[in-house]
Amino acid sequence: MTEDHLRSWYLRYIAALNAHKFDGMGEFINDQVLLNGEPGTRDDVLAVQKQDVEAVPDLHWEVKELLFDRDRLAVRVINTGTPVKEWLGVPPSGASFEIVEYAIYQVSDGRFVQMTALHDSAELLRQLTA
Repeated sequence: MTEDHLRSWYLRYIAALNAHKFDGMGEFINDQVLLNGEPGTRDDVLAVQKQDVEAVPDLHWEVKELLFDRDRLAVRVINTGTPVKEWLGVPPSGASFEIVEYAIYQVSDGRFVQMTALHDSAELLRQLTA
Protein backbone atom coordinates (compact mmCIF):
# COMPACT_ATOMS: atom_id res chain seq x y z
CA MET A 1 0.00 0.00 0.00
CA THR A 2 1.19 3.50 -0.74
CA GLU A 3 1.24 6.01 2.10
CA ASP A 4 -1.83 7.80 0.67
CA HIS A 5 -3.73 4.52 0.35
CA LEU A 6 -2.68 3.46 3.85
CA ARG A 7 -3.81 6.83 5.24
CA SER A 8 -7.26 6.66 3.65
CA TRP A 9 -7.61 2.99 4.64
CA TYR A 10 -6.74 3.74 8.28
CA LEU A 11 -9.10 6.72 8.40
CA ARG A 12 -11.87 4.43 7.08
CA TYR A 13 -11.05 2.06 9.94
CA ILE A 14 -11.38 4.90 12.47
CA ALA A 15 -14.65 6.00 10.85
CA ALA A 16 -16.00 2.45 11.22
CA LEU A 17 -14.94 2.42 14.88
CA ASN A 18 -16.62 5.77 15.49
CA ALA A 19 -19.79 4.53 13.78
CA HIS A 20 -19.53 1.36 15.90
CA LYS A 21 -19.79 -0.73 12.73
CA PHE A 22 -17.98 -3.95 13.52
CA ASP A 23 -19.43 -6.20 10.82
CA GLY A 24 -16.97 -5.03 8.15
CA MET A 25 -13.81 -5.28 10.24
CA GLY A 26 -12.56 -8.16 8.11
CA GLU A 27 -11.47 -5.43 5.68
CA PHE A 28 -9.08 -4.09 8.31
CA ILE A 29 -8.09 -6.85 10.76
CA ASN A 30 -6.46 -10.10 9.73
CA ASP A 31 -7.98 -13.40 10.92
CA GLN A 32 -4.89 -13.94 13.10
CA VAL A 33 -3.33 -10.92 14.78
CA LEU A 34 -0.67 -10.15 17.35
CA LEU A 35 -2.58 -8.04 19.88
CA ASN A 36 -0.43 -6.15 22.38
CA GLY A 37 2.24 -8.81 21.94
CA GLU A 38 -0.09 -11.79 22.36
CA PRO A 39 -1.42 -14.04 19.59
CA GLY A 40 -5.11 -13.52 18.97
CA THR A 41 -7.83 -13.41 16.38
CA ARG A 42 -9.97 -10.76 14.76
CA ASP A 43 -12.83 -12.03 16.96
CA ASP A 44 -10.70 -11.34 20.05
CA VAL A 45 -10.13 -7.74 18.91
CA LEU A 46 -13.81 -7.28 18.09
CA ALA A 47 -14.91 -8.70 21.45
CA VAL A 48 -12.87 -6.02 23.24
CA GLN A 49 -14.11 -3.24 20.94
CA LYS A 50 -17.75 -4.33 21.28
CA GLN A 51 -17.45 -4.59 25.07
CA ASP A 52 -15.98 -1.08 25.21
CA VAL A 53 -18.76 0.38 23.05
CA GLU A 54 -21.45 -1.43 25.02
CA ALA A 55 -20.19 0.21 28.21
CA VAL A 56 -19.34 3.54 26.54
CA PRO A 57 -21.90 4.07 23.73
CA ASP A 58 -20.42 7.45 22.76
CA LEU A 59 -16.84 6.16 22.63
CA HIS A 60 -15.00 8.22 20.04
CA TRP A 61 -11.51 8.16 18.53
CA GLU A 62 -10.02 11.37 17.09
CA VAL A 63 -6.79 11.01 15.13
CA LYS A 64 -4.27 13.71 16.02
CA GLU A 65 -1.11 12.32 14.43
CA LEU A 66 -0.57 9.54 11.91
CA LEU A 67 2.88 8.42 10.79
CA PHE A 68 3.99 5.76 8.34
CA ASP A 69 7.07 3.60 7.95
CA ARG A 70 6.59 1.16 5.06
CA ASP A 71 4.12 -1.42 6.46
CA ARG A 72 3.84 0.18 9.91
CA LEU A 73 1.63 2.95 11.25
CA ALA A 74 1.98 4.97 14.43
CA VAL A 75 -0.91 7.04 15.65
CA ARG A 76 -1.79 9.40 18.47
CA VAL A 77 -5.51 9.41 19.13
CA ILE A 78 -7.74 11.18 21.64
CA ASN A 79 -10.34 8.82 23.13
CA THR A 80 -13.46 10.31 24.71
CA GLY A 81 -16.67 8.97 26.13
CA THR A 82 -19.03 8.58 29.06
CA PRO A 83 -19.58 5.08 30.45
CA VAL A 84 -23.19 4.06 31.06
CA LYS A 85 -22.34 0.61 32.45
CA GLU A 86 -19.59 -0.67 34.70
CA TRP A 87 -16.37 -0.44 32.73
CA LEU A 88 -12.86 -1.37 33.79
CA GLY A 89 -14.25 -2.15 37.24
CA VAL A 90 -15.73 1.33 37.70
CA PRO A 91 -19.51 1.79 38.00
CA PRO A 92 -21.03 4.54 35.84
CA SER A 93 -21.16 7.91 37.58
CA GLY A 94 -21.93 10.25 34.70
CA ALA A 95 -18.24 11.16 34.51
CA SER A 96 -16.69 11.45 31.06
CA PHE A 97 -13.08 10.87 30.08
CA GLU A 98 -10.58 12.21 27.56
CA ILE A 99 -7.30 10.33 27.26
CA VAL A 100 -4.48 9.97 24.79
CA GLU A 101 -3.91 6.62 23.10
CA TYR A 102 -0.74 5.72 21.25
CA ALA A 103 -0.95 2.81 18.84
CA ILE A 104 1.43 1.02 16.50
CA TYR A 105 0.18 -1.25 13.76
CA GLN A 106 1.77 -3.52 11.19
CA VAL A 107 -0.14 -4.15 7.97
CA SER A 108 0.27 -7.12 5.65
CA ASP A 109 -1.83 -7.83 2.57
CA GLY A 110 -4.03 -4.83 3.39
CA ARG A 111 -4.96 -5.80 6.97
CA PHE A 112 -3.61 -5.36 10.48
CA VAL A 113 -1.45 -8.29 11.56
CA GLN A 114 -0.08 -6.54 14.62
CA MET A 115 -1.97 -4.09 16.85
CA THR A 116 -0.39 -2.50 19.92
CA ALA A 117 -2.06 0.25 21.93
CA LEU A 118 -1.05 2.12 25.04
CA HIS A 119 -3.02 4.60 27.10
CA ASP A 120 -2.75 6.06 30.59
CA SER A 121 -5.17 3.80 32.46
CA ALA A 122 -4.42 5.57 35.76
CA GLU A 123 -5.56 8.87 34.23
CA LEU A 124 -8.63 7.20 32.75
CA LEU A 125 -9.60 5.75 36.14
CA ARG A 126 -8.89 9.09 37.84
CA GLN A 127 -11.31 10.86 35.51
CA LEU A 128 -14.00 8.20 35.93
CA THR A 129 -13.81 8.20 39.71
CA ALA A 130 -13.30 11.94 40.29
